[in-house]
Amino acid sequence: MDKNYYITTPIYYVNDKPHIGHAYTSIACDVLARFKRLDGYNVKFLTGTDEHGQKVEKAAKSQNKSPLEYANFISKDFKSLTKTLNLSNDDFIRTTEKRHILAAQSLWSKLYENKHIYLDKYSGWYALRDEAFYSEKEIINGKAPSGADVSWVEEESYFFDLSKWQDKLLEFYDKNPNFILPKSRMNEVKSFVKGGLRDLSVSRTSFEWGVKVPNNDKHIMYVWLDALTNYLSAIGYPDTLENEYVNFWPADIHMVGKDILRFHAVYWPAFLMAAELPLPKRIFAHGWWTNEGKKISKSEGNVIDPLEIISSYGLDQIRYFLLREVPFGSDGDFSKTALLARINGDLSNDLGNLCQRVISMIYKNCNGFIPKKCEKLNDRDIIFHNKYNSLYENVKNEIDKQSFHEAIKLIWAFIADANKYIDEQAPWKLRKTDDRRMNDVLWILADAIRKIAIIVQPFMPDSSTKILDQLSIDISERNFSYLDSKHAIKTNKINSPSPIFPRIEE
Repeated sequence: MDKNYYITTPIYYVNDKPHIGHAYTSIACDVLARFKRLDGYNVKFLTGTDEHGQKVEKAAKSQNKSPLEYANFISKDFKSLTKTLNLSNDDFIRTTEKRHILAAQSLWSKLYENKHIYLDKYSGWYALRDEAFYSEKEIINGKAPSGADVSWVEEESYFFDLSKWQDKLLEFYDKNPNFILPKSRMNEVKSFVKGGLRDLSVSRTSFEWGVKVPNNDKHIMYVWLDALTNYLSAIGYPDTLENEYVNFWPADIHMVGKDILRFHAVYWPAFLMAAELPLPKRIFAHGWWTNEGKKISKSEGNVIDPLEIISSYGLDQIRYFLLREVPFGSDGDFSKTALLARINGDLSNDLGNLCQRVISMIYKNCNGFIPKKCEKLNDRDIIFHNKYNSLYENVKNEIDKQSFHEAIKLIWAFIADANKYIDEQAPWKLRKTDDRRMNDVLWILADAIRKIAIIVQPFMPDSSTKILDQLSIDISERNFSYLDSKHAIKTNKINSPSPIFPRIEE
């Protein structure tokens, strides 16, 4: 059976430029996609932009552009961000594309045919910023729960019979306890659904920028019904016999920020159930970042520009920091002090220094060749060797739970052990007393570095490539099948190493 894996970022809303939150979600998805590919999976990794809705229409008007001109302009920024972040996405979907409009209208038609959509009048509170409707009991001091301003809206609208799906959703959550992670988010969602669901307004007539409702183009589709369908558009829906759909649906994971959890964990499963389509296997909602302890906002002037920090500190360094600094799923604080500590400590001192010491010693003392395989391990060698034999399985278990920080901790615990091993064995002393033992120690360490560089590829693709290049590891031998005990480093000719992670002084 083919091992297929489908992972999605949320599609990013084009009413403003990309920020650190967009980068964070995308990098997490990229790590997962790269990990699965190296592990032998056929991966589909989707990202893209959400381009309809009142906010886009309003932003376009303020810049004297048509909504499509404006969407084209901002969507380019998000597309170029995929290159800046070195993402390995296979597709980039835009909700203004024909394939998406076809899929969204087809899903609507299916819901309508199945009698889950009906025409009525809407009157209630609407938050433009959230593109969301709120009930009277959710309004706090005249604002939405998110703090967004709300206005009273009255218009003809189509409704989706969300209230009918309350029990089915709760039953589904109980049967699939890992459908929403982290666990705390599942509890939030269950509590919301148990509080009672009202039918959802799924069309608007007060503005025009959106997907037209089939057979009634006075109405446009509610932006969230339109946007969520992107996960199906990109794999060929409504053709459910098409290869991409057959291979990749249901999605393995939708990665989202916690602010859009309700749409993905309540509305989306209800739409899919009503359309008689399988539900995704997991929704993971990560936390938010603050900047030096302060909430990030335009008014504070402390929005973190991903391009700026990457040009200052390096891409792999930022990728590492974002996924190492806080447990994935919790909120985190972006501080320059913490970033520099990670770069100079974890990367430069721990991993960079280990590579530099070992590869330099091999280059100088072994005629530029990796020594021959050590045939007889002593007790200390065996303890060290066994640790790296179990590293892959342990890291994989954490990645499958999206515990990126724990996966990195395991890798760095092993790097610490490798640094301890080299200090204990002191190959620079053995050079004068026991050449053969020096060669054995350097071979064991070179093979350990090979394994570290292979397993760290999803997190820091460029830096791990440099390490593997310095060890002259063949391109075809860099996937996870080469981490098992049957494979070991060969007596490759190497070149003089250069530092992988230079220290940064500020």
